[in-house]
Amino acid sequence: MAAVTGPDFIALQVRDLAASAAFYEQRLGLRRAPVSPPHGVVFATTPIAFAVREPLPGVDLDAALPRPGVGVAVWLHADDAQELHDSLAGAAVPILAAPVDGPFGRTFTFADPDGYAVTVHDRA
Repeated sequence: MAAVTGPDFIALQVRDLAASAAFYEQRLGLRRAPVSPPHGVVFATTPIAFAVREPLPGVDLDAALPRPGVGVAVWLHADDAQELHDSLAGAAVPILAAPVDGPFGRTFTFADPDGYAVTVHDRA
């Protein structure tokens, strides 16, 4: 029997592809991968590729209450979570959970432009 080996690609469906890609590039410092599929932007992240893409047919992000992705945890690693938190908070990005220290280092959660809750930590 074939077995799944683990996560290999994560993509968030977004309302405005250009705006979301710009947010992740400008606010989080992600860089675009050399190649992306149609209707999406893939970032050069490791060990798992991360992307934003236009919604698939039938997906209504406005109907996703209280926010898209409820029940799914998206975590991104940063070199300095506190510095990123301070930058995002200073840019009026909604902070959903203030920074705390825990087993994954300094950790906090923000809402991206589509309302996805994204957690950042700084322990590798």
